[in-house]
Amino acid sequence: MEDLFDSFASVRKASFALASSSIEERRRALKAISEILKREEEAIFSENRKDVEKAKEEGIPSSILHRLSFGEEKASSSITGLVELSRLPDPIGKIREKRELDPDFILEKKTFPIGVIGMIFEARPDALIQIAGLSLMSGNGLILKGGKEATRTNRKLIALIKEATSSFSFSSSWIMGIESHEEVDVLLKAEKYVDLLIPRGSNGFVRYCMDHTRIPVMGHADGKCHTFVDESADLKKALEICIDAKTQYPAACNATETFLVHRSILSSFLPLLDEAFHEKGVSVHADSSCLRYMDHASLMEKGDEDKEYLALECNVMAVDSLEAAVDHINLHGSHHTDAIITENKENSSFFTSRTDSADVFVNCSTRFADGFRFGLGAEVGISTSKLHARGPVGLDGLMTTKWILKGHGETVGEYSGKDGKSFHHKELI
Repeated sequence: MEDLFDSFASVRKASFALASSSIEERRRALKAISEILKREEEAIFSENRKDVEKAKEEGIPSSILHRLSFGEEKASSSITGLVELSRLPDPIGKIREKRELDPDFILEKKTFPIGVIGMIFEARPDALIQIAGLSLMSGNGLILKGGKEATRTNRKLIALIKEATSSFSFSSSWIMGIESHEEVDVLLKAEKYVDLLIPRGSNGFVRYCMDHTRIPVMGHADGKCHTFVDESADLKKALEICIDAKTQYPAACNATETFLVHRSILSSFLPLLDEAFHEKGVSVHADSSCLRYMDHASLMEKGDEDKEYLALECNVMAVDSLEAAVDHINLHGSHHTDAIITENKENSSFFTSRTDSADVFVNCSTRFADGFRFGLGAEVGISTSKLHARGPVGLDGLMTTKWILKGHGETVGEYSGKDGKSFHHKELI
């Protein structure tokens, strides 16, 4: 344990140097990482094939295999993401608030990196690259624990990232990987060295992390997303959105798991949805009201409305009103991403104000809940917390703030008592 704490201490020391590095240096580092990943693609693919083969032998579900696989398309997308990330403005040192307490007595609230982030994530090698890029660009040290299915791939990626950044002022110690469950338990006890934990995985695992650490935890446990088709919806538009929300990448946490349909349009919309889902190979569980209009569906069982399928499988349920849809989402959803399809502006306003979720969409797919698509420079995850970051967590979500007060010998005594000075508190920003 002590050896691991020593390694965590090295990450923390390097994080201070990284936090004070220039944006130019961090951009050069991102470029170096993208170049080495491109140059060593075949070596990465070779390690990934070994991980995939072992996962298949162990009978890993297809949804995990899809995330685990790392080929040319994901590699190209990851490298492009690093390049685009490097073009974003420097998130460090932004002035959030500025006021003059007295003439030339200036108080500023500035952004600074959180420090060291402990990231525990699923078997997605491309996620490792995104997370590493965001941490570097935001000036944060990083301790990574990826899914065991991707052990070889992650080990190779971390080694290459360390090699690419070894010559920079902050050294390669800013990032490290851990692999075992025992090391995770040590990480949970490392509040002296780690400032924030971001666990991504099952509800049970996220809850385990929260219950066994004093380190602040940010993230989400489930992605039980909903799409509500309002009675005023354009049915053609609704059909296209529903298909995308379920089938574009069903293993993603922002894929819709339950479709709520206003009872007045069941007969006109559900036969269209039924046929489209059948053609896409989607298994549908429908309540009794919907089942009569869906020839290819099966009857929902108790508890289905609380499931996160992460596969070509979903629920379709009837609701009597907009209010009922919102109530259902707030009760059975995970406060991740929920959407309404409507042509009624009052209904869209009601939905966006009353739905208690991090991302609330109107007339578009829930799959848009993504840091890259939001223009945040990818994401380390999606947070359903109401404190600090909420929704896709990009560069801004990896920042904290400091108050900086610059004076000229001022003392509190000057502003105290009957004859003391008065602050004029002039807002400059």
